[in-house]
Amino acid sequence: MYDIHSHILFGVDDGCKTMEESIRLLKEMEAAGTEKLMLTPHYIENSKYNCNNEEKYKRFDALKLEAKKHKINIELYLGNECYYATNLVELLVRREIRTLNHSKYILFEFPLRQGQQPFVSETISELVKNGFIPVLAHPERYEFIQKYPVILEEYLRLGMQLQGNFTSLFGKYGGKSKRTLKKLLKNHWISLLGSDTHHEVSYTSEKLEKKLLRITKDKDYVDRLLRRNFETVINDGELELIR
Repeated sequence: MYDIHSHILFGVDDGCKTMEESIRLLKEMEAAGTEKLMLTPHYIENSKYNCNNEEKYKRFDALKLEAKKHKINIELYLGNECYYATNLVELLVRREIRTLNHSKYILFEFPLRQGQQPFVSETISELVKNGFIPVLAHPERYEFIQKYPVILEEYLRLGMQLQGNFTSLFGKYGGKSKRTLKKLLKNHWISLLGSDTHHEVSYTSEKLEKKLLRITKDKDYVDRLLRRNFETVINDGELELIR
């Protein structure tokens, strides 16, 4: 299993606070079946979660070295989960935020406790015009999408991709998130999956794969979700899904 969304990088956001916690969670994730992992610390402009790329690199290199000492067999990659803003292109150009492993894919999230954000279509279009592909994190968690998932059709048409939290399928965020993610998976609207792990690991790759097969009844799609689409992103390729 490959995981495109996590908060394992220590000391930069509300995820792991120390190197020791990062190592403990990496060991648990390896035991759960994770083989490749994207570290996606939060970036919220003008907040305490605004670690710039230079500092992220230092912590990332230190974590990789420590993981090697502990013989942890997970390939690590670095990105960001960026808080939605209309100036995402500017932040990318200024190198305040990172795409996923230097690719054209930029992971972002909406505010969880607010409604539909302004100028989303325009922001997606600007990112695409500048050569980036926006990836919306955990769409199943937003109330306005839970109520009206059809809203996503326009965003998808403009070139956005969707990343679901597979932990939603294990009930982590409640029944509405679980039902919404199932619906999006059945529609083949989800391109990527991640754990969004902050402090705990409560899943296994085997259980996840069985759940996905029951929901989608499509082995090829499940393989893309768990492995192949991750590879496409880290190699800066083109995601191709039948929708």
